[in-house]
Amino acid sequence: MSLPLREKAIKDIDPLSSAAVYYGIDAQKKSNKSFRARTYSSNQSELPSTLFQQRPPHRRGSHDEVSLRPAKFLVNVDSTLKQLAEQEDTDGNWQITIEDQGPKASSSESSHFVLSLGTLASNGFKRADIRGTYMLSNLLQELHLAKEYGRASIVLDAARLSENPVMRLARLIKDSFWDGLTRVIDGSVIEVAGRDPKDWTSDPRPRIYIPRGAPEQFEYYTKVANDRPNVRLDVCWLPEKITPEAVRDMNAKPGLLAIEMEKVKDPTTGEMTLKGLPFVVPGGRFNELYGWDSYMESLGLIANGKVELAKSMVQHFCFCIKHYGKILNATRSYYLSRSQPPFLTDMAIRVYEKIDRDPGAKEFLRTAILAAIKEYHSVWTAQPRFDPATGLSRYRPEGFGVPPETEATHFTHILEPYAKKNNMTFEEFVQAYNYRKVSEPELDEYFLHDRAVRESGHDTSYRLEKVCANLATIDLNSLLYKYEKDIAKCIKNNFGDNLKIPAEFCVGDMQPGHTETSSMWDRRARRRKLAMDKYLWNEQKGMYFDYDTVKKEQCTYESCTTFWGMWCGAATPQQAARLVATALPKFEAPGGLVSGTEESRGVISLDRPNRQWDYPYGWAPQQMLAWGALERYGYHEDAQRLTYKWLFMMTKAFVDYNGVVVEKYDVTRLVDPHRVDAEYGNQGLDFKGVAKEGFGWVNASYVYGLGFMNAHMQRAIGTLTPWDQYARATDTEV
Repeated sequence: MSLPLREKAIKDIDPLSSAAVYYGIDAQKKSNKSFRARTYSSNQSELPSTLFQQRPPHRRGSHDEVSLRPAKFLVNVDSTLKQLAEQEDTDGNWQITIEDQGPKASSSESSHFVLSLGTLASNGFKRADIRGTYMLSNLLQELHLAKEYGRASIVLDAARLSENPVMRLARLIKDSFWDGLTRVIDGSVIEVAGRDPKDWTSDPRPRIYIPRGAPEQFEYYTKVANDRPNVRLDVCWLPEKITPEAVRDMNAKPGLLAIEMEKVKDPTTGEMTLKGLPFVVPGGRFNELYGWDSYMESLGLIANGKVELAKSMVQHFCFCIKHYGKILNATRSYYLSRSQPPFLTDMAIRVYEKIDRDPGAKEFLRTAILAAIKEYHSVWTAQPRFDPATGLSRYRPEGFGVPPETEATHFTHILEPYAKKNNMTFEEFVQAYNYRKVSEPELDEYFLHDRAVRESGHDTSYRLEKVCANLATIDLNSLLYKYEKDIAKCIKNNFGDNLKIPAEFCVGDMQPGHTETSSMWDRRARRRKLAMDKYLWNEQKGMYFDYDTVKKEQCTYESCTTFWGMWCGAATPQQAARLVATALPKFEAPGGLVSGTEESRGVISLDRPNRQWDYPYGWAPQQMLAWGALERYGYHEDAQRLTYKWLFMMTKAFVDYNGVVVEKYDVTRLVDPHRVDAEYGNQGLDFKGVAKEGFGWVNASYVYGLGFMNAHMQRAIGTLTPWDQYARATDTEV
């Protein structure tokens, strides 16, 4: 039996291709060809006018062709969206979820009409019902995508509606979400990217700061500004020496910071010009490069085969260290004094292992290791972050005054008493305090710790509040131990145990040509491990804790970062066994690992609200590093169990709540884990019809986590089988 002509026109389009392919120009041309499918209907000489309407035709023949081919539907986009909104989206939030009370929620759903679509094989005469939250929400998402591509009517494969949710989410992350989160910084986007949404000044405008060591970028952006004066682009030299005073003064003119670019030939002029290297942002509202988000995202990018994108992010980090002295919290001027958890060596090595046979791969690794060495010496083992008494490091960034990136009212409750004390208006006091015209030591201490919490990446948590800058944390020192071991290994295995430091990466009293050997870094790692065992390990409790370098005592807050000591390899096999036996049960929840224990968090009240990095919330970085930690020490079943729980929770929310993927989850509840009411709420919820970006490190956790799952586990998650049920069915230890 031959294919109907309309199906021949579109048969070469993969039914599970990306929206750009499926609904794009080529697909539109193919599906709009005026071919008619063959039918055996009587009394029908032409297509009925009701072809795309959502009610059955008034009359049809009884001998339509029965096809065993995968179903395809003819759908009018606007009318079907209207019907879905009226019938299924009962709460009017442009999403179809289990909380809507439409017919799909009826207890007699099996016999209840939900929504019917005309089939392609019958030219719309035969109809099929679309039932259930998942398929209806997928239909809503597909129609919104089609509408964005300008489609008035579409041929829709049923496979896009009934696709296994694990495969659908993984496909969307790979084919769509990463694209939605990918950015570049160059003249093509500077009008948007250069304008800071946190610019509270009277004249917000696109602005970019160029480091003195990148004159070619200053010339490039100056030309952009001159060629497009309507943009009002302000191109500024960065001060040669970046001091807390300089950063404070720049707050009057906040701007984007230049990052790595490549030389390319302009196709219109044939002349050489500059082009921004791509990178991934955490969420859709961001346009700047972020610190440890980028590392977590790189794990997912590499899992999806997008190695070049991960590589360019490493190159951006190297540029930042070379010109700004550190990997920044983010590439905005007000972050110049603040770093974030350091992951550069592991990130660079993972990329290198994928490109080691490519031209320039070894030089790529060399640059990354040189940058990491500079960052290690100039940031993490230098004042004010290094604590000489313990030999450990702290999150302790420099800075003056009120963090400018927060909303104007964010610190009102903190600052108003000081304004009254000094007989000043709120605005007068902030100005005087920022420029040190008034002295308030208690306020200095408050903002010291506030900046440190932000540098830690764990903003905020009762673990760190009002004390962070004093803590030698297990997470930071685990990462620095990993730096030391990675650098030693690379110098020995890749650079002949002799790595010369060029001028641009010299720090302190280093001279160009200074040589680094693996033994130097092995000694540093041994010293740090001894210090971690002495100050951070608690033998009685069988886990790592932070250490207060001012009070000179070990903290008691139980944090999921305790497993970072395993991730970096600092834990002995005996310590790892204690962590798995003693610590793991404290943090394991139905949806994965909580950030901290409920006991450590303490009682929550109106006066003491929840913090987003405390119980009961779980974050993708904590999950991914714990999986890697357990795998490293041979606890494969524990790693699989935790991965299963996290992916199951994500998949269930994705199925039940219109494809949602959010920044963080309440891992103690599986009904609606995406609902987080702490502090900033949750990113990734505010979309109409279809989520197109997810959230960077959560996307990464999903595709990275699938690598820990066998096929049986993936199928079980696809059928929304909870872990306990799966474990019983497979005789796996619960």
